[in-house]
Amino acid sequence: MTLTVVRRAGLNHLDVVAHLFDLYRMFYGQPSDPSLARAFIRARLERDESVVLLAWRDEQAVGFVQLYPAFSSVSAARTWILNDLLVVPEARRLGVARALLSSAADFARDDGALRLELETDHDNHGAQALYRDMGWTLYDGTLRYRLPLR
Repeated sequence: MTLTVVRRAGLNHLDVVAHLFDLYRMFYGQPSDPSLARAFIRARLERDESVVLLAWRDEQAVGFVQLYPAFSSVSAARTWILNDLLVVPEARRLGVARALLSSAADFARDDGALRLELETDHDNHGAQALYRDMGWTLYDGTLRYRLPLR
């Protein structure tokens, strides 16, 4: 049985992460733009603005999560936002997403974070079931707003 191994990505993984990030953007309806994906990921990694964890099976990168740091002012503590999660189609239903989520939680816990947060689409029932199964809970009594700036 092939195991999923999750490791933190660095600039030496830029091409691999950029490819997966481009697939992620396409999944959400954006046109493929490998140059934009590469530049965006390079900037995040060079500036230490995000943490990318890569999932590997048989020495092939099959998925990633990208975490962004945030803070809770009320708790005076760091939090992490799990903003991006992708598993390539041929590796789905093999435990890759579970391994990535577990690794993200381990990373945030080791960093001393208060919590890990994410949001998903209302109709992404498979992901919602996985999140619930892994102990994620909905925020009670909160509404999430946004202000478009462009």
